Formats: sequence, C-alpha cells, structure tokens
Amino acid sequence: MAKAFIDAITGKRLSLDERIVVDLRVPRVLMAFITGMALSTAGVVMQAVFRNPLADPFILGVSAGAAVGAILGMLMFFSIYAISISAFISSLLAVFAVYNLARVRGRITTESLLLAGIAVNFFLYALECLMLIRFNRAHLILTWLTGFFGNVEWLEVKVSAVPVLVGVASIWVFARDLNAMSFGEETAHYLGVDVATVRKILLAIASLITAVCTSFVGIVGFVGLMIPHMLRMLIGADHRILIPSSALFGGIFLVWTDTFARTIMNDSVPVGIITMLCGAPFFIYLLRAKQKI
Repeated sequence: MAKAFIDAITGKRLSLDERIVVDLRVPRVLMAFITGMALSTAGVVMQAVFRNPLADPFILGVSAGAAVGAILGMLMFFSIYAISISAFISSLLAVFAVYNLARVRGRITTESLLLAGIAVNFFLYALECLMLIRFNRAHLILTWLTGFFGNVEWLEVKVSAVPVLVGVASIWVFARDLNAMSFGEETAHYLGVDVATVRKILLAIASLITAVCTSFVGIVGFVGLMIPHMLRMLIGADHRILIPSSALFGGIFLVWTDTFARTIMNDSVPVGIITMLCGAPFFIYLLRAKQKI
C-alpha cells in the first residue's frame, strides 16, 4: 500500500486496484474522519457555550444553514472555495439567529433553545426545498443533503483538512474558559473570562468547521450530540481532555459508520441517515433524562 502512494506521488502508473484505493477509498476515509472531528468538536462547544446537553450543530440548525449556503453556491456555479465560504456565512447566520431567538430575558432555557432550533431548521428546510425545485439535478443534491461520502475527492480532503485541524486546535486553546463557563456566566466572569467575546469566537469557529465539511458531504446529524455525551460519561467533563478525545472518537465513529453504509448497506443508504437513526433515540433518551432532573 505504501508503494501505491509513492507511485501516485511520483506519477507512476497505478493498477486498477491501487487507483481504487488511492483515489476513492483513502479520500473517503479521511473525509469521514475529518467530518467526525469537526461535528464532535462543534458539539462540545455548543453544549458548553449554551450550557445545554441537547445542543449540537444539527439540532441548532448550523448544519442546515451550511447546506443552504452550499446549495446557493452550487446554483450560482461558485468555485469549491467560494461554496465553503457561502456555507460558513449561512451557518453563522443560523447559529446567531437561534441564539437570539432562544434568549429570553437574558437567559437561554432548554425549551427556548430547542424551539428556536426547530424554527430555524424548518425555515432553512423550506429554503432548501425551494432551491431544489429550481435545480435540474435535484436527486443528486438530495442524496448529498443526507450525508454522502461516495463522491469525495482529494481536493475536498485538502480544502477541509486545514480549517478543521486549525479550528479544533483553536477551540482546545479555550478549554479552560469552557471549563469556567460550565459553572455559569457569573462564575466565569469572576474567574476572568470575557464570556461574551469567548462565546462569539467559539460559535464562529464551530460554525466554520461544521460548514466546511457540510459543504462537501452534506448534513450528518447527531454526531455532535452523541460522541461528547458518551465521552463525558467515560472521561469526565474537563474540556482539556474532552475536546481532543471527542475529535478523535468522533472521527473514528464516522469512519465506522461510513464503512457500514458502504459495505453492509452496499452504499445505498447515505451515512447521514444512519447517524440520524442512531441519534434520534439518543436525543429522546437525553430529553427524557433531563425532564426527570
């Protein structure tokens, strides 16, 4: 296998099997890992910033916002870089719309956050449907919207890897601030954290890494909800450990899930549908558990 990569770099002709591995399988695995890293880390950020265990990029409409921006870029024949920028701007607008809608008398409750996320998601879904009607390759876009890694190429991997790795590292720098914010805004303020500024920076970074991946592979739901929760139960809530652990295991989880979709399901079911089938019961469990507290 190492020889195949060396041959690919040096320009030597590869056999059919080697080309399948180098040009199809490896980019797909790497993109799944990068996307899992991004969504899991974004989930950690949103759960800490909103102090809400039910927050995640999919539920809060960040993924849907990124999808709207990406589709708009596709309709306008933007370059691959411009599509990512369009997705980022749209996701940023979505997360701050949810934040402002959910804020009631200076507080954000679980109920207001979920209602705001649902409202923004429905609005963005309507926009997606409207744009799909105007798109002559609606079936292709619909498959992409449900999370699909089958069409990933090396260019998408290269474009997404840098912002995601830099974004995850930047979020980890704020780990101590997130630990302080988990005790409440007032406590964090007394500990020297500029809560408003840190919140805006972290939400912007979380939106960026979510948007970059969503613009290439579509919407993959609930990864940012499940992975941080599972790891929090296993290793605790210290964000200095939780952030890199979530990034690592989120990547591994999505690689496994995509492998399942490709082999067991014969690539007939997009990976986003599988994560939603797993995540929806998990979300209901968390919602019921929170109601009992």
